Amino acid sequence: MRIGIGYDVHRLVEDRELILAGVNLPYKKGLLGHSDADVVTHVLMDALLGAAALGDIGRHFPDNNPAYKGVSSIELLGKVKNLIDEKLYIIENIDVTIMCQEPKLSPFIPQMEKNIAEALNIEEDQINIKATTEEGLGFTGEGLGISAQAICLLESAMNYQVDVTPVEKDCGGCGGCPKNQ
Repeated sequence: MRIGIGYDVHRLVEDRELILAGVNLPYKKGLLGHSDADVVTHVLMDALLGAAALGDIGRHFPDNNPAYKGVSSIELLGKVKNLIDEKLYIIENIDVTIMCQEPKLSPFIPQMEKNIAEALNIEEDQINIKATTEEGLGFTGEGLGISAQAICLLESAMNYQVDVTPVEKDCGGCGGCPKNQ
């Protein structure tokens, strides 16, 4: 069992879309960053990469590489999933907390969980996303930015046993099945 955590923060600015976990939210400001600045997906990628001892998103998708300018973070999450698969890890569960004063996120959380599940090819019930305000305190409480943190649990595929015993099926009377002999 391997546990990874991620933390990220992005400043809210004018003239940017607000994208969280691949959902484009209707809001007057968006997050500043080299990519789409999806702080939720960024923390999740860091948590997954950390659990697999694969570094962080800066190592794999550096912000000085023009190829990643404006890129969809959900697309990058799919690439992280490929890295996890190559190391033979299975994602057991993910828990994400988003800290922001505005906008209210609860109506968008089911779609966020769905987007992440699709990108990682896992079930939605393996993902939990929650949001909280910080009661007007700090940069998130003052509406200057949004932060998020994530934790995930990976399991090595090598820890799973697979039964490869052939299934016997009675064909209905040919006499060739072990049950008919």
